[in-house]
Amino acid sequence: MQLIPRYLVKNKTNIVANGAGFVTEYKPVYTRQLKVYKGIDNVLEYKLLNADQKPIVLTGYTAKFQAFDENDSLIIEHDGVNINASKGLFKVTITENDLLNIKQQYLSYSIHLVDSNGDNIITYSNSHFENNGTMYVSAGAYPGPRSTYTASTFIEVTEDTPYWVSETLTAEPGINGNEALHTAVVYTDSFVGDVIVQATLDNQIIGGTDWADIATLSFNGQETSPTPVNFNGVYSFLRFKSTAAPADKITKILVRN
Repeated sequence: MQLIPRYLVKNKTNIVANGAGFVTEYKPVYTRQLKVYKGIDNVLEYKLLNADQKPIVLTGYTAKFQAFDENDSLIIEHDGVNINASKGLFKVTITENDLLNIKQQYLSYSIHLVDSNGDNIITYSNSHFENNGTMYVSAGAYPGPRSTYTASTFIEVTEDTPYWVSETLTAEPGINGNEALHTAVVYTDSFVGDVIVQATLDNQIIGGTDWADIATLSFNGQETSPTPVNFNGVYSFLRFKSTAAPADKITKILVRN
């Protein structure tokens, strides 16, 4: 039997406020790298100290957490929630939704205080008066939903009855089991006709590729919301067939495998 310990601990970090006087000691405060995980809420706990390492009472202050990407664009912002105001303890929750569209990467973050008069008070990450800390966004533990593919270009096929087909999209057969679930959403604007989901098991797309009809959506032009369709199967590629001219009528089709 393998015994594998796991640890349930608080992710607590000390920060120093520039409330009165200068930071006098030569000691990094929150220079350690934080790690947060996609697909789950992450709770970060902070303890606010003065230059003598004494807790600062948080009554009358609001802590502001801000995270920035590599282009210094603000992508996450939250107010801290007091845990124990008399001991300078507060927490910041980085939610699952905050990280949903953020790829695995390093972010910088800063924390400042806002007092009852609306004045901002900076906090420092170390005794060199550096404000930013570093946070790593990891997608390894809870990877979340897979990428969405978009079909928006159609070409006309001229036969006895003309029809239009979209570009082909991968169905990602390598990651799907025998009950593979696919979801497509069709965005339309006064489109009248049918949109047919087609799939193939061929390993590459050539002129003679055989396509099978998987599902059909019918539109009367009165739709005001995107129309979804779910279907199962392990296919190599997908495409969409339209029975009417889709130009300016089918805005886009999104697919998630």
